[in-house]
Amino acid sequence: MAPRRMTLIRDLEAERERRHAAGLARHRRVRTSPQGARVTVDGRTLVAFASNDYLGLANDPAVVAAAVAAAESGGVGAGASHLLSGHHGWHEALERELAALAGPCPGARAVTFSTGYLANLAILTALAGRDDAVFADRLNHACLNDGALLARAAFHRYRHGDLATLDRMLAASHARRKLIATDAVFSMDGDLAPLPALLELAGRHDATLVVDDAHGFGVLGERGAGTLEHFGLSSERLVVMGTLGKAAGVAGAFVAAHPAIIDTLVETARPYVFTTAAPPLLAAALLAALAIIRDEPQRRRHLRALIDRFGERARGLPWRLLPSPTPIQPLVVGDNQAALDLAAALWERGFWAPAIRPPTVPAGSARLRITLTAAHTFAEVDALAAALSELGTP
Repeated sequence: MAPRRMTLIRDLEAERERRHAAGLARHRRVRTSPQGARVTVDGRTLVAFASNDYLGLANDPAVVAAAVAAAESGGVGAGASHLLSGHHGWHEALERELAALAGPCPGARAVTFSTGYLANLAILTALAGRDDAVFADRLNHACLNDGALLARAAFHRYRHGDLATLDRMLAASHARRKLIATDAVFSMDGDLAPLPALLELAGRHDATLVVDDAHGFGVLGERGAGTLEHFGLSSERLVVMGTLGKAAGVAGAFVAAHPAIIDTLVETARPYVFTTAAPPLLAAALLAALAIIRDEPQRRRHLRALIDRFGERARGLPWRLLPSPTPIQPLVVGDNQAALDLAAALWERGFWAPAIRPPTVPAGSARLRITLTAAHTFAEVDALAAALSELGTP
């Protein structure tokens, strides 16, 4: 008699079959070239509209050279957490530069993390607890939601951009501390949160506004400081998180806020205290990347021109292009399999534009998440639009 199959494995296999039948199977493509506008993936060279390397810094010669030099002089591993022996001089210098660029209030400081996910978990679990409340936009990134749940605070979600409902929720709350948590640029729609209005609500209800600027930092604002600079906002009520593996081209994340908040994260946030520091060479590379973000605004100007160009060329397509002033250009197809088929057809024509399906986006709104970067040319954007037009013609 054959042994009975393990319940967990049997259940997981059944769930996998249901996902595949619903068009929700996922697999990883293998890239063997540096990140860039053109990449080699699964043995093919394609024009890639699949990356968050918005400024084209992931393979920039100055950034690469800084990483190589740092590896040769400082090694490759941090060896310990920041609070033990892992905090290198390059980490310290990077945090000073980030505070100067993206600090949300006078005297702000910054602290770095290995990932944006860890940074948001740290913010919410260190600043909120059982007697507190977190109010979150329904389209927030998963890490903001997970941070609120781990904090064990009361967790209230409001419909995307619904400030009237949020106002009522805040007014009805008797929590000790109130935190409003929002993406600054929503990663699958590309739209901006109404940060000025959210900050006004935070002031009216004595709340703190936690802003995940993963997709705005480096891209928005005259200096590339992000969405707060774009709106001209400054307040001690603001806590901003920015990632360093997207527009900055390397890896990691930072939080910038009032010094009392930064000290609290450094001294009490479990995702910081109990994590080995990122390799110092990454901090050295990021210092080079920040110099480019600060000193080469032409990259952002070219990126904005590409965004405008694609919007013009995409008019008349049978799919809905969501209005987005950012490099994230979502083309909503609807059906899961139809989105996969469109992505596959573009792949055959030499373009990589991945299909995004539930649960990443709501059911019935599967899409291509087309991302533009400063490394793209007008000709490449025109070619993508032409291919989409050809595929959309009956």
